[in-house]
Amino acid sequence: MQVLAERHSSREYSTEKLPAQVLSDLLWAAFGINRPESGKRTAPSAVNWQEIDIYVATAEGLYLYDAKKHALNRVLAEDIRAATGRQDFTAEAPVNLVYVADFSRMGKASDEQKAFYSAADAGFIGQNVYLYCASEGLATVVRGAVDKEALAKTMKLGPEQRVILAQTVGYPKAK
Repeated sequence: MQVLAERHSSREYSTEKLPAQVLSDLLWAAFGINRPESGKRTAPSAVNWQEIDIYVATAEGLYLYDAKKHALNRVLAEDIRAATGRQDFTAEAPVNLVYVADFSRMGKASDEQKAFYSAADAGFIGQNVYLYCASEGLATVVRGAVDKEALAKTMKLGPEQRVILAQTVGYPKAK
């Protein structure tokens, strides 16, 4: 109840880097594997498609979260945080998560179903991030104000991949 009471959106961040363990826990909470025997995750996924990938943009580069290995794999060595949103704070906050749907994992679903279910699934993941952040005193906001086409190009995404949402995470800015 306390975490739900403390859940809120914030658009003011410290530039302090998140410790590796905090980032690790954040990603596991977001969409990690909580049932190793089945590979199922901390957030629901329609038809268990698990079509959402979490990309992590930091000052050091862009990484892809591998839930099976609970590891980050570098995708780009450049800082693309500013490209993850239209708000100024995205360039300075330590972490921007980008939720990308891989439509090729969604079988014979129609385009409308792919768009609907991937948006819902990204929303579940984003809420897990909100609740984790509330529990750890971190600031976060989920964002749809993203130039999705430009970001997909910057991230070098494939034709079946779609940027769904972005979410900024960091320590609250001191007042």
